[in-house]
Amino acid sequence: MTTSDRAPESRNEREQASGSGDAAGRERDLGWMRRAIELSRRCPPSATAFSVGAVVVGADGEVLAEGYSREVDAVNHAEEAALGKLPAGDPRLRTATVYSTLEPCGQRASRPHPCAELIVAAGVPRVVVAWREPALFVEACQGTALLTGAGIEVVELPELAEEARAVNAHLVG
Repeated sequence: MTTSDRAPESRNEREQASGSGDAAGRERDLGWMRRAIELSRRCPPSATAFSVGAVVVGADGEVLAEGYSREVDAVNHAEEAALGKLPAGDPRLRTATVYSTLEPCGQRASRPHPCAELIVAAGVPRVVVAWREPALFVEACQGTALLTGAGIEVVELPELAEEARAVNAHLVG
């Protein structure tokens, strides 16, 4: 078991696991986002969808679920894949963080509910993204606006945006 796999023992470790804004919390966020980027590399390539990875991390620092785009079917999104591995109403989600390499979608044609709505419905209080969705498939993605409008904290990690974008070079050059 590595340090990131064990449950934090002290209040300070719990705050760091939740990414509470200090330098150690920021490093923890960067580490989980790097894991999400690794997952995004598993996505089958698509000319009509981004390759995205997602990790759901509990307040204790344990991975609750992971997912990536097209993991389950041709239109499955990363956040949807990860959240779908957890039971509906899982109480751990109320203190969890979703790490997604791309801003969760705010609208989609392939499913009735976009990922931002799924995150809100799951009760997740915090989302960390590497980059905002560009206007390639959707003009002006509203994912972040939906999340913040529901009271969810959204943190962007611009220092990992290029690495997350690189997985999608076939779409965004």
